[in-house]
Amino acid sequence: MHELPVTQSILNIVVRHAEQAGAARITDIRLVIGQLSSIVDDSVQFYWDMIAAGTIAEGARLHFQRVPAQMQCQACGAAFALAASADFACPQCGSSDVRVTGGEEFYVESIDVETA
Repeated sequence: MHELPVTQSILNIVVRHAEQAGAARITDIRLVIGQLSSIVDDSVQFYWDMIAAGTIAEGARLHFQRVPAQMQCQACGAAFALAASADFACPQCGSSDVRVTGGEEFYVESIDVETA
């Protein structure tokens, strides 16, 4: 359910930037979403279709780019991608003393617009 306010924020951001650029219509929006974020693409799309109606973003296509989680071992310094099994142990030394270095992202990467 938290996708509704997130989607509203996306709409506010893209409309504000498009209007500042003098755009008549937003056609495409590229979103970057980290593996560890709790954002569900289908939910964002569902809410988008409802809340963008009647705005310059109505009908804009959302493009989702998923970013894999990246970890770094605090014991040996190895950097690695989080396995699909969500095993947080370092594949080099087996330590579980790791920190997240990527994969929590969520941002608007770009928007495509049509000018008047």
